[in-house]
Amino acid sequence: MHDKKNYRTTDTTGLPGVYLFRDRFQKVIYVGKAKSLRKRLSNYFQPSRKNTADPKLRSLINSIEYYELFPVRQEEEALLLESRLIKQYRPRYNTVLRDDKRFLLIKIDINAPFPRVTLARLRKDDDYLYYGPFPQAGVLRDTVDFLQEYFGLRSCRPRIPGENERRHCLDHIIKYCSAPCVGSVDSSAYHSRINSLIEVVEGKTGDVVQVLEDRMQQYAAKQNYERAGKIRDIISNIRTIFNARNRTFSRGSAVRYPGPEAVLELEQVLALKRPPNTIECFDISNISGSFSVASMVRFKNGAPAKKDYRHYRIRDVSGIDDFAMMREVVHRRYSRLQRESRDLPDLVVVDGGKGQLSVAHAALCELKITELPIIGLAKKQEEIFTVGSDSPIVLERHRPALHLIQAIRDEAHRFANSFHQSLRQKRIQDSILDEIPGIGKVRKQELLKRFGSVRNLRRYGANEIVERIPGIGKKLADEIAAVLRGSKKN
Repeated sequence: MHDKKNYRTTDTTGLPGVYLFRDRFQKVIYVGKAKSLRKRLSNYFQPSRKNTADPKLRSLINSIEYYELFPVRQEEEALLLESRLIKQYRPRYNTVLRDDKRFLLIKIDINAPFPRVTLARLRKDDDYLYYGPFPQAGVLRDTVDFLQEYFGLRSCRPRIPGENERRHCLDHIIKYCSAPCVGSVDSSAYHSRINSLIEVVEGKTGDVVQVLEDRMQQYAAKQNYERAGKIRDIISNIRTIFNARNRTFSRGSAVRYPGPEAVLELEQVLALKRPPNTIECFDISNISGSFSVASMVRFKNGAPAKKDYRHYRIRDVSGIDDFAMMREVVHRRYSRLQRESRDLPDLVVVDGGKGQLSVAHAALCELKITELPIIGLAKKQEEIFTVGSDSPIVLERHRPALHLIQAIRDEAHRFANSFHQSLRQKRIQDSILDEIPGIGKVRKQELLKRFGSVRNLRRYGANEIVERIPGIGKKLADEIAAVLRGSKKN
């Protein structure tokens, strides 16, 4: 948390993000987002603003005592974070997004014979797949409508459509639908269409964008610029909301994994000596080298074995060096399995291409583990790299073997990011102690050591703090308890 009085533009960042203002009681009074945090905050704290701003803004500026910054990678993330924080704190100076309106999710009844694609605002604990949230509701609706037509998916409501639904269909719907209601497509073929749409939603937009670009060129060549312009807008929408590199999408509770069939196919694809029934995958997560962490997830028979997941804090690498971090965690994982005489997996997957694969393989060689198969999965083209080959393996998008590797890679990425986020949140909470006069580095460490976290410390009163921490008197303990009670209310 920063003191407004000590604000300097060089203290902030030019990245997009969310800023949070607190009053002298540390109560959150305003949450906002910005394309550039540096520019936005400099506008607030210019001396002239107190004279030129409207009364409401002047009141806000006069009430600000502290501010917090949450940089993100892109504006869409800032919009989602702003909404979440406004709903959490209900700041009195916020008027936008103070209702309970939620962003849209894509919802797919994947277990139905002929799944529908719908939009929802609440993620429920059911058997549906959920993707999102997506801030741009209108763009999302138009894009989903196009994708339903493009892949020939139905829009009627019954779980199993029949002749009655066909009779009530509009002409423009009949034109594009694959018509499962009259048996024009069976359940298996229909699910292939759904899986193709899911690939687009998950960021694999290249194929559909290429088709659209070809159509756009054809219309432009015929001087049908209106149709060409509409297709151009659709391409822009797809690239914007289903951006593969920066997507913030997540699946709901009903994630389907490829299963044992994919395991057998993967054995053939990689020419392994036995089926990879146990697969372990590694991923690195860091932002500008801070809070560098790694994850290891394990799949058994094509499904997650969550009790075997592991988190790692990077210990031996400073700065930004994903290769060195990957080498460290692979070495730590399998040196421990060796010490404990535990079984190795049947296959190791690392998130990345030849570079990550090379350093991970080197770590295994240091441990004299030379018979353990290891591969890398590069995100851009979903290429599979193997040791000793310069040419990657490229599988067709519908292949179960590829789906299995993607599933474990995505799970490792999710698990690493969740750990990274929890560490950032813990730092934000623990930094509350830095704002209390009389709490230096040594006392802060002692408090966290004795009580575990700020969250646990909140449960105790001043008397318990005095009893547990030698050197802290009743007056300071009272102030600690009061500050923590106040931050909890926020």
